[in-house]
Amino acid sequence: MKVSFKDKFYSYIEKLQDTITSKLEEVDGVATFQEDLWKREEGGGGRTRVIENGKVFEKGGVNISKVFGELPEALRKQFKVKEGNFFACGLSLVLHPINPFIPTVHANWRYFEMYDEEGNIVTQWFGGGQDLTPYYLFDEDATHFHQTCKTACDKHNADFYPKFKKVCDEYFWNAHRNEARGIGGLFFDYQKETEEFSIEDRFNFVTEVGNSFLESYVPIVEKRKELTFTRAQKDWQEIRRGRYVEFNLVHDRGTLFGLKTNGRIESILMSLPPIVQWKYNHLPEENTEEERLIKVLETPKDWV
Repeated sequence: MKVSFKDKFYSYIEKLQDTITSKLEEVDGVATFQEDLWKREEGGGGRTRVIENGKVFEKGGVNISKVFGELPEALRKQFKVKEGNFFACGLSLVLHPINPFIPTVHANWRYFEMYDEEGNIVTQWFGGGQDLTPYYLFDEDATHFHQTCKTACDKHNADFYPKFKKVCDEYFWNAHRNEARGIGGLFFDYQKETEEFSIEDRFNFVTEVGNSFLESYVPIVEKRKELTFTRAQKDWQEIRRGRYVEFNLVHDRGTLFGLKTNGRIESILMSLPPIVQWKYNHLPEENTEEERLIKVLETPKDWV
């Protein structure tokens, strides 16, 4: 019989949300997270925490949710089943800093179960990842972020980092722009039990990655938050944020899943930045830091 991890993982993400939000409040120094508890009619709910208009963070959210009940039609089609019950829970976060020299960051870690008529688990998996979207590229920051991801992965399997880094580069790809959303990180989905890895192994891996998040991001924020910037650099950040929005609304599976499963719209769209620009056919000037970023986004590179 398959062992359910739903209570164990939900308890983990509740604690992780507390850890992350308290650290980010400390880093910001001014703003605090506003908490919003919500319920889903069909079963479940969540705890949304949003920070806005801070000293460091212009807008951000660290959300947890668990949803359960009848599989929505979109998922029945995806899993090729006529009916079924499911449970899903996860933590999702996005942080949009004020300073264009601090990158935007996104992360999530999640768990899914599906049941037969008797309530037995017929499939279960973990998924997640974290990725960095800089507006100005500091190579040492990119290396630090990727090295932290690699260190977490290497504790479990030497193949994980190169494999999940490649998946991340492929997933966060704005195909209609022919460029990456950012400089990647890790992305893994459908991490099921196999002959090599038990579901307990998968739990241990995903929680290892979750626990490494603050170490991957906070040192970058601390290093860049006092740098002075110009209005032109802020404009560039807002133009690049437009590409972030495009990815989330056109390609992102998590956003589309939330919209198709009658998720809470405010929590789903929490990932969108507050101020964005779309300038017609905007191209950076040659031999600038802005152009250097674009060149890296057009051909993802190995940072460690």
